[in-house]
Amino acid sequence: MLINIYTYKYNMKRFNLFFAIVIMSLTFLGACSQKGVDYKTYPNDPINARIYTLDNGLKVYMSVNTETPRIQTYVAVRVGGKNDPSETTGLAHYFEHLMFKGTEKFGTQDYEKEKPLLDEIERLFEVYRSTENEDERKSIYQVIDSISYEASEYAIPNEYDKLMASIGATGTNAYTGFDMTVYTDNIPSNQIDNWARIQADRFSNNVIRGFHTELETVYEEKNMSLTRDGRKVNEQLMAALFPHHPYGQQTVLGTQEHLKNPSITTIKEYYRTYYVPNNMAICLAGDFDPDEMIGIIEQYFGDMMPNPDLPELEVSKEEPVTEPIEVDVFGLEAENVTIGWRFDGWSSSDKDMLDLISMIMNNGQAGLIDLNLIQKQEVLSAYAGASSMADYCVFMMGATPKVGQNLEEAGGLLLNEINNLKSGNFSEDLIKASVNNLKLGEMRRIENNSARANWFVNSFINGTEWDYEFSRVDRISAITKQQIIDFANEYFADNYAVIYKREGKDNNIVQIDKPQITPIATNRDVSSEFLREIQSTAVKPIEPLFLDYDTDLSKLEAKSSIPVLYKQNVTNGIFSLNYVFDMGTNHDKALGTAFEYLKYLGTSNKSPEQIKTEFYNLACSFDVSSNTERVYLRLSGLAENMKPAIALFEELLADAQVNEEAFTNLTTDIIKKRKDAKLNQSENFNRLTQYAIWGSDSPVKNILSETELKTMNPDELTDRIKNLKNIEHFIMYYGPSSEQEFLSTINELHNVADTLNPVPETERFKHEITNENRVLLAEYDAAQIYLGMHSNSEKLFDVNIEPTREMYNTYFGGGMNAIVFQELREARGLAYTARAGLDAPSKQKYPYLMRTYIATQNDKMNDALQAFNSILIDMPVSENAYELAKEGLLTRLRTDRITKENILWNYVYAQDLGLNTDRRKALFEQVTTMTLNDIKAFQEEWVKDRKYTYYILGKESDLDLQALGEYGPIQRVSQQELFGY
Repeated sequence: MLINIYTYKYNMKRFNLFFAIVIMSLTFLGACSQKGVDYKTYPNDPINARIYTLDNGLKVYMSVNTETPRIQTYVAVRVGGKNDPSETTGLAHYFEHLMFKGTEKFGTQDYEKEKPLLDEIERLFEVYRSTENEDERKSIYQVIDSISYEASEYAIPNEYDKLMASIGATGTNAYTGFDMTVYTDNIPSNQIDNWARIQADRFSNNVIRGFHTELETVYEEKNMSLTRDGRKVNEQLMAALFPHHPYGQQTVLGTQEHLKNPSITTIKEYYRTYYVPNNMAICLAGDFDPDEMIGIIEQYFGDMMPNPDLPELEVSKEEPVTEPIEVDVFGLEAENVTIGWRFDGWSSSDKDMLDLISMIMNNGQAGLIDLNLIQKQEVLSAYAGASSMADYCVFMMGATPKVGQNLEEAGGLLLNEINNLKSGNFSEDLIKASVNNLKLGEMRRIENNSARANWFVNSFINGTEWDYEFSRVDRISAITKQQIIDFANEYFADNYAVIYKREGKDNNIVQIDKPQITPIATNRDVSSEFLREIQSTAVKPIEPLFLDYDTDLSKLEAKSSIPVLYKQNVTNGIFSLNYVFDMGTNHDKALGTAFEYLKYLGTSNKSPEQIKTEFYNLACSFDVSSNTERVYLRLSGLAENMKPAIALFEELLADAQVNEEAFTNLTTDIIKKRKDAKLNQSENFNRLTQYAIWGSDSPVKNILSETELKTMNPDELTDRIKNLKNIEHFIMYYGPSSEQEFLSTINELHNVADTLNPVPETERFKHEITNENRVLLAEYDAAQIYLGMHSNSEKLFDVNIEPTREMYNTYFGGGMNAIVFQELREARGLAYTARAGLDAPSKQKYPYLMRTYIATQNDKMNDALQAFNSILIDMPVSENAYELAKEGLLTRLRTDRITKENILWNYVYAQDLGLNTDRRKALFEQVTTMTLNDIKAFQEEWVKDRKYTYYILGKESDLDLQALGEYGPIQRVSQQELFGY
């Protein structure tokens, strides 16, 4: 499950109290009744929401969008980490995990026989948590483990996930923040009744089972957090700003001590107190009939009992910060500085002002930080933004220093930009452009069902009326420059906390030995009567709809015989334009550096700052990027400004002027970023993965060396940019213009030669052949290892095996109902994240790769390797599990809709594989008749008994090298070998 520690919402929105009062006085609130349930509507609502409140207090938010036959659902509970008892921090988050364990009706074969064992486990955990002697604790835990295994013989692990898979749900997950716990599923529009029935039982009748293995999973999630310095910085910032409020005095994940001393009794009390309808909301966006939907929700949720004594969190009001608070944090990752100020919460006038200030300070193009620090290369990187929570907001700024710059100097540069804000050193145009870009962002938001439903979640959790939320940009548009200056001078003073993240070992991390856990029974061939009833419920099937590349997009031709892929946007006034080149860093390793350099360049007539400001004023943006085999030049924004945006983009590409100082700074910064990357655990593992796949000669190492950077003439980079447009490429357009209007525009403004040059030859990299078992070991000092397995099939893309491959991945490693998740996480508590699958190549010329991944505590390495090897060699076989996986895949294919710009990209990726039809059609047809025997045969041929490269990133002194050596000869790989520098 996901965890959103501070529920960061860099919403970039603002508020003026007087203007809001005027708007509210002019607003007519619609109150309607349908089928006995009243609902509210509001004029000028961009998503036409209906908001219901049932008699028991349950709130229901709805927005209809019929673009795809699916519905995004969020069930939000207004309780989170701030409500944890101080002696059992982390409770809200680990109860979120336990909400996936079932009820008296599902997740169990025989609850009456299971319950006495669960009660005994609860009693023993109370004894365990109050026992201090370590030997006694281990003895008690052994008894807990033994009884847990006995109880697991009655349980049906992951049956909630099986239920959701059976109705074709995707995105089944949850997240916990300080203020909220939110459960998410995306369901087919013909499964509303089944979904509501499952959720009502789940929220009304939770049973805590599989507790000790799930708690170990949560502890693995905690281990992951301990190596992420950004999380530690945020925790210390909150602690400094909130000496009394739970935002600063406890974390959502909880302490290591509390996680190892849980109380099921306290969890049950928490559940009965807060998981009640008058503290919950159902937030929905998608294809449904609101009248039918509310009737079904009332039928299943209407009997839930409210809590009339719902407690309110009582905390002392924070006293003003009167002087800077400085805190040092140590960790292995790159150094950085973070500064934060405390403000009033989500529903206050502070939030709207902070959201506008966020845009003025750092909008990615023309903010004060963008132009004064990033564009001028004063720091390596910098940001600013508001983190908005229910009770308080935090405005944060951060920077990574350049070579030779200390953290205090970088922090001083950030504070200088606050002084510019207070002095009014920004234009009125910047405010206007920020509002226009906020409007653009809102247009993009309402295209997406998840964003719509999440908008509802924010309104409910923070206790605001719906019209207050959707009119935020209107309020922001009324804010004046003088009001911004006055606010900044009143609230931005020496009342901040500054966190210096320094490089060094964190001595506060406590290493706790793994407990001895007997793998619980998976019982994957058993199902509850409840699941069988859901499976047997007849629903009207939704017919699949696949793309027709001849009719769903247009293939046009611009001047110089440039192919154009065209799709009209009939929804709103947003456009996207891509120039795509079938060449990348494999063809020219300097391309990535050239595109980085372009960000700091102007033209003969315009400075870099003027170009960035013009784009921002147009509510348009550009991006230039490359991967190993493609270059993308992308322009997007408001369609009404497309022509001047294209003209400006073309001017920059054709007339980028060399800036010697910028190039010197860029070279220094690139070298510093490379050094910093070697400090990051995830980046080290990514490089180790690439080493396993490609060997020592890897595309990710195909970069300009430090010597090449320092001796290069910057003219060589600008020449690459200027000459690029005269190399063969194709164009992709999605926007409101008609075909002829767009062709006329692009022929007028796209400056290219009459005859384009062919794409240059590529430097071909070859995948490493896996002809023997071997172990790659790279050093990283952390409490948790990252472990992967890799095998090159040496078989190139074959459309005929794709259906079986997709079905195998779905059954074996495709989600929480798959074999991998059940065996490694559910049964053994080895990891928070584990996955496996046969990866398809992105192009015809590449082979299929079998890959696995797990992150686990160092002393669990042997267990993880044994478990993965066991299921790869001898795949667990279950007809029930297979039929569930198959039905889930078919239902997803029935309801999957590729729309808008994604149609163009889908066609491009199909062409990369030599396909001229939507491959989902063949997938649907063949999976329909596929059997478990087909999957077994596939596993025998493609997975079983293959040779593997095992690759591990971790602290070698913590690992059992003798056991590791049984998997193959150990090859230690240095950072120089991984990174190439």
